[in-house]
Amino acid sequence: MAQRIYLDRKWRFNENFSEDMTTNPMDEYTLVNIPHTVKETPLSYFDESSYQMVSCYQKSIFPPTQWKNQVINLVFEGVAHYCEVYVNGELVKTHECGYTAFSTDVTKYLTLGEENLITVMVDSRESLDQPPFGYVIDYMTYGGIYRDVYFEVKGKAHFLDVVVTPSLLEKVSTSKRSAKQIQMMKVQGIIKTECYFPKKIYKLAADERVFIKQFLDDDLIISQPVGGLEDSEGGYLLNLTTAPSSVCLWDIESPRLYNVKTQLVLDDEVVDEENVAVGFRSSEFRKTGYYLNGRKIKLRGLNRHQSFPYVGYAMPESMQRMDAKILKDELALNAVRTSHYPQSQYFIDECDRIGLLVFTEIPGWQHIGGKNWQDIGVENTKEMIMQYRHHPSIILWGVRINESPDNDEFYTRTNQIAHELDPTRPTGGVRCIAKSNLLEDVYTYNDFVHSGDNKGCSKKSDITSDVEKPYLVSEYNGHMYPTKSFDDEEQRQEHAIRHANVLNGLAAESDIAGGFGWCMFDYNTHKDFGSGDRICYHGVMDMFRNPKLAASVYAAYSENETVLEVTSSFDIGEHPACNRGKSYIISNADSVKMYKNNELIKEYLPTDSSFENMKHGPILINDFVGDAIEKDGGYTRGQAKLIKEVLNEVTLKGFSPSPKLVMAAIRLILFHRMNPKNAVAIYNKFIGDWGGESREYKFEAIKDGEVAKTVTKTAVTKAHIEAKASHTLLTELHTYDVAAVRIKIVDQNNNQLYYFAQPISFEIEGPFEIIGPKVVSPMGGCTGVYIKSIGEDGDGKLTIKSDGLDEVTIGLAVECLTK
Repeated sequence: MAQRIYLDRKWRFNENFSEDMTTNPMDEYTLVNIPHTVKETPLSYFDESSYQMVSCYQKSIFPPTQWKNQVINLVFEGVAHYCEVYVNGELVKTHECGYTAFSTDVTKYLTLGEENLITVMVDSRESLDQPPFGYVIDYMTYGGIYRDVYFEVKGKAHFLDVVVTPSLLEKVSTSKRSAKQIQMMKVQGIIKTECYFPKKIYKLAADERVFIKQFLDDDLIISQPVGGLEDSEGGYLLNLTTAPSSVCLWDIESPRLYNVKTQLVLDDEVVDEENVAVGFRSSEFRKTGYYLNGRKIKLRGLNRHQSFPYVGYAMPESMQRMDAKILKDELALNAVRTSHYPQSQYFIDECDRIGLLVFTEIPGWQHIGGKNWQDIGVENTKEMIMQYRHHPSIILWGVRINESPDNDEFYTRTNQIAHELDPTRPTGGVRCIAKSNLLEDVYTYNDFVHSGDNKGCSKKSDITSDVEKPYLVSEYNGHMYPTKSFDDEEQRQEHAIRHANVLNGLAAESDIAGGFGWCMFDYNTHKDFGSGDRICYHGVMDMFRNPKLAASVYAAYSENETVLEVTSSFDIGEHPACNRGKSYIISNADSVKMYKNNELIKEYLPTDSSFENMKHGPILINDFVGDAIEKDGGYTRGQAKLIKEVLNEVTLKGFSPSPKLVMAAIRLILFHRMNPKNAVAIYNKFIGDWGGESREYKFEAIKDGEVAKTVTKTAVTKAHIEAKASHTLLTELHTYDVAAVRIKIVDQNNNQLYYFAQPISFEIEGPFEIIGPKVVSPMGGCTGVYIKSIGEDGDGKLTIKSDGLDEVTIGLAVECLTK
């Protein structure tokens, strides 16, 4: 029976490589575990050349004598970016992509029962002649062995590959069904399987000693002798097709996965087995939009880089899955684009599990190199599709270098291999060119037309070169309005409103399949980009995945969690000339009640939003007075109405004389005999916060007649630390685990204190390490820390401190299931 033996632990690492390391153990090294980055970096202001090096990884292994007559493959899931693999001094494999996996048969190079030396030369320099390199790149490209490494040990009779393609027997429509109805719905599914074998299988099959068995979950669906083999590159191919089975749909509302187990049976013994998680669904891009299981869905997504603070790409399974959960659960998205390269299998697997649609693409950023470079790009396309095609969450292959110019010869090749290897999915190619050559099935375009006071997106007909083909917006916003967590309130609010403007614009265009905002979180970038500190502040979250205000615009699409955000602190000194300007409510509630000093001012409804194409668009707060003037008793009804109009106009637009403000003032003076000298006193009494008692604004989100969430804005009297851990039980399987702790400094009403900059320190006890510095300064009133297990069972705790604030303690534990 085939075995997988992980090799993630105890590698020797040196930042330099020499030829003698291929045959001799290093004298000087650091002991590391995989995933690993060649250089940990600061959060900001570092030289990207620090991780560009030719480094060396070594591991001594003792393959047992029981592996005699077995086939031993060595698999690397991700090595950035060019590598050479040596076994006992023999070069056994080179690989020219930092974002796809590779394997090599090392059977003949290993000496069983003795110590063997595996050496990996890793070149992470950006001078490499391979994608994505060749010119500038707007993201760091970190180096290292940053995904899992393992042996696959198989018998002489084994599968080279098993390709499982599920499909529906008939067309299906879920357009008028609820999430629960979709979950319960049964359809007829079939499975086509391609089984690839080494040449040795032919004689065994001729002797009728070999059978194939296949199971759908626990149900046997195929049992037959291996016969009718076809010639295939390097071996033989057997095609299988199952009879229809009654199955549930995979859908974003109910992502039902099935395990397809395919067994190779020799003399009644299972000698090899492949397990594939699949989903039965129909996925179509049409000229009118995107359809999942016959139901039209507007794709609403963000772009994701695979990087993390300090360690770049080198994060284990739990952190990869966490990002998928944030996108689905916290940001209420239905899609993600893996910009600008294939990402972790764990991340995509979590997308499968939770129902998050994926657009993935080949490595690259604007630049196209020469013939050798393009040949590698075609190979990258092949590897991407072969390695990721079983994921039901993937709905589109990106086979064009992001934002590159037209190159028909190159992109004819990438499209051709994509269609050959996976005829079930369409191709797309991310471009920033209108009316460019369209060789792909979907015109995918980075639309940055929105600049704050214009349309949210372009018309499909203005951009695509073929209106009969589907059209998708692959990026918007991002560099158009970079926003930091510590920017002033007006900047943060404008950032959120711009995202809402584009979402509103996309929703109005029925022939646009949807869009992917740029981007999920801030990320480190090269000196050529960003804010000079090596950070691009393009995210709706910061680097630690703390949400900015713009994140709430997406979160408000949630059907599960009540969202209530108010875009202002109502501190007048935050704004020029103390003019508060516009403020918004962002909520998915049935209504939001606004109170001032416990007096109801107004109840806002979703229909009050000017974002008419969004179910829950931002709502402008246009009343700060309510009926307080009428209740005051010092004014007639007519006076009160005009004074209220003037005060709300001044609050929104300041004291500059607009026509509306002038006309109301004239009417108050001429017809209502108001004295202009009283204007300031009236403003201070009903609007201004100078002196006297502080104003308190309270907002209540109402759902099903009940208060579901409350936000209170008043003067800050106390600050405290709020910490949220991704998980507190760290589980070690084949390597270390990491827990992310997101940290905010908030006031007594849990409002984020965006300008809190006092240092925060971390102390760890137990079998853990802190990744990065132990003292940090929060940015925008928030920060984060990563806690890493070190291979021992035990309990411990993280203590978070800042002078003058109550410390926070988080209990932690480690469980090592394998060592």
